[in-house]
Amino acid sequence: MGYFDGDGRSNWDRMVAGDPYIADDPLLLERIRRGMQLAADYQEAVHAGDENARAILADLIGSLGEESIIRPPLTVDFGDFITIGARTFINFNLTALDVAPITIGEDCVIGPNVQLLTPTHPLDPQARLDKIESAEPVTIGDNVWLGGGVIVCPGVTIGKNAVIGAGSVVTKDVPANAMAVGNPARVLRVLR
Repeated sequence: MGYFDGDGRSNWDRMVAGDPYIADDPLLLERIRRGMQLAADYQEAVHAGDENARAILADLIGSLGEESIIRPPLTVDFGDFITIGARTFINFNLTALDVAPITIGEDCVIGPNVQLLTPTHPLDPQARLDKIESAEPVTIGDNVWLGGGVIVCPGVTIGKNAVIGAGSVVTKDVPANAMAVGNPARVLRVLR
């Protein structure tokens, strides 16, 4: 081991700073359980027609824009590091692994079964066995449309007004006003 010799920070502090950390740290697992419970409470409240559903969602999501809609189920690591702009619509079954910040702009449309993934794992097999992890943020610009089943990989930024075709795997940045499709996603054309 010895990965963090001389570094007195907690794994939570290292994670928040964007540095490598130990993924199965008890504090992190406790915060993940909190996110799981709030996501389950939100789903239950929506299904029951409970008027407190939005308050539960606002407690789960770090910053929730006005008039934004998320249809459950929703899966997060923490929820704390997710920012969603106003008037964004997110369809069923979003997986947002927010070990690093996930920023979703205003007026976005996100299809069902989309995955926004920030965690990364080392190539070194021993470091993986030792549960070392790090993360890179994901940023989705305003008025972006992610088709159903899109996967956005760690460190990716998708520019304003971009469209990502259903089932695409986005491994690198997509510029504003572009349409990208495929695995890995590639830009087919500029929309404006």
